[in-house]
This record gives sequence, C-alpha cells and structure tokens, in this order.
Amino acid sequence: MQPRSHSNTDAQAAEAEHLALEAAVDQAIAACGGDLRAAIRALIVANDFLETEVGELMKAVSHAYARGRFHSYSG
Repeated sequence: MQPRSHSNTDAQAAEAEHLALEAAVDQAIAACGGDLRAAIRALIVANDFLETEVGELMKAVSHAYARGRFHSYSG
C-alpha cells in the first residue's frame, strides 16, 4: 500500500470544501423558499451586519489596546 500523496489529500480536502459550500448554498436558497433574489438579499444583509460587527470589535480592541488592557502577541 502506497502512502497518500499531499496532492491527493489536498484534492480530497478541496472536494469536501466544495461540497460543503454547495450544501450551504442549497440551504440558503431553501431557507428563502427557493427565491434566489431573497437568498441573495438575505446574504447581503447578513454580510453588512457582520461587517458592522467587525468594525465595532476592531474599535473596542483598539480602544482597549490604547488603554493598556490588551497586549499584542509577541511570539
């Protein structure tokens, strides 16, 4: 029995990732009753919400860092 090559493992990981993404797409469309425009709209709204959250978290971390409550990782 030959050991698995990295390219075979990488290909399998890529295929698994592709299948998971396709399942997520199907789930998003199903959650919107099969309406593709509604699914896209919902994803845009969710993305905007997450971008806002990231911005707020970045501000909070920056503020905490400036006040000495948060220390960067020095390795």
